[in-house]
Amino acid sequence: MKLYDSLGPNPRVVRMFLNEKGIELPMQQVDLGAGENRRAAHLERNPAGQMPCLELDGGDFVSEVTAICELLEETHPKPALIGATPEERAETRMWTRRVDLNIVEPLANGFRFGEGLAMFKDRTYTAPEASPGLKGMARYHLAWLDRQLAGRRFLARERFTLADILLYCFLDFAAGVGQPRPAELANVGNWFERVAARPSADQSLHPMAQKVKMRA
Repeated sequence: MKLYDSLGPNPRVVRMFLNEKGIELPMQQVDLGAGENRRAAHLERNPAGQMPCLELDGGDFVSEVTAICELLEETHPKPALIGATPEERAETRMWTRRVDLNIVEPLANGFRFGEGLAMFKDRTYTAPEASPGLKGMARYHLAWLDRQLAGRRFLARERFTLADILLYCFLDFAAGVGQPRPAELANVGNWFERVAARPSADQSLHPMAQKVKMRA
């Protein structure tokens, strides 16, 4: 297998998942800034033009972060980051979907239609007028999540899972593009620091982001 990788929170989710699993894959970088992901070579791999994308040994391609991580979990079941039992897997998928639909998607589109508009306006459909409302939606659901995190180490209680990885990578990204975590959400803040302390959090940074962090 080979991972087509790039800057951005979605590829980081897969890299962090790989790091937690102890899986090493060859990676090929795709230059988002230059629009390489919208050119014919990458569109043959993923017609949506999105990143990341996993090339399978048989030559097929899988995109979408959760689908890639599900495949990796099935081929490398330990440590279990989705779940070792049907009940654990259902709990992880429940939280992953809540995070993805209610926080990640509005947060990401709030950025694409706002601070990222110059990059995205000629690459995909954008709605600049929706940006403030989408950001507000993400904050609203993050406040709901803060209440759910009371007394929990991670989203699936004591288990660290894909849901935590997804939320962490996007909240870390959001802080640098005008959507910082509200300081009053103490449970989210404590959870974020617990995840940030895991070795995979730094290991999953893109090489370009690593250089920025080292200079900071």
